[in-house]
Amino acid sequence: MLLASAVTKKDSLTFVNESQTLAKALEFLETSDKRCAPILDDTNQLFRGNIYKMHLYRHKSQGGDMTLPVTYLLKNATKFIYDNASPFNILFNLRDLPYIAVLNQNKTFIGVLMHEKVLDLYWQAFGMDSGHCLLTVETNGRQNDLASITKIATKLSSLTNLFALNALDTPGKQVILMTFPTETDQQTIDKIVNRLEKKQFRIARLEKV
Repeated sequence: MLLASAVTKKDSLTFVNESQTLAKALEFLETSDKRCAPILDDTNQLFRGNIYKMHLYRHKSQGGDMTLPVTYLLKNATKFIYDNASPFNILFNLRDLPYIAVLNQNKTFIGVLMHEKVLDLYWQAFGMDSGHCLLTVETNGRQNDLASITKIATKLSSLTNLFALNALDTPGKQVILMTFPTETDQQTIDKIVNRLEKKQFRIARLEKV
């Protein structure tokens, strides 16, 4: 997965400097209507963590000193990815965050990856931009199920993409998602579905992209 086009670069972001006060950080977040912002060091190169509006409000409501440096309420100091991160690494780190900081190999902050951008990346990964039909097939839990399903499909059509996901409700089984290109007509899709069903594979859904 290429991150270059998905990362919101530092030049396009407004961030908080580590020497700024909690009051300044809150003023910025209220003005920009953001729930949080990245904190960078005094050189604007190193990622220190994030500051959240909710933590600032809580601190202020409890009579906390708002002249303290913003690092007093710093969060997510270790929540970042590198610009060559794997899809699993991206999802694991971004799971509970509005965005994830992105660093280059020299550990310099280059920007952030937003939740919606990750959705766009996976949309492309599923082949939605170049395919027209998404077929979801459930395996029977056998070792060669994936190979059998793929063999049946590719005898009649090429695939734009294929994903194998573990079935959440049935341990040992998988859900296979196959995206077919625009040149694969409905008649061909119907043949693939019939052959899969004859092999006792359940067709969970067939969706037009």
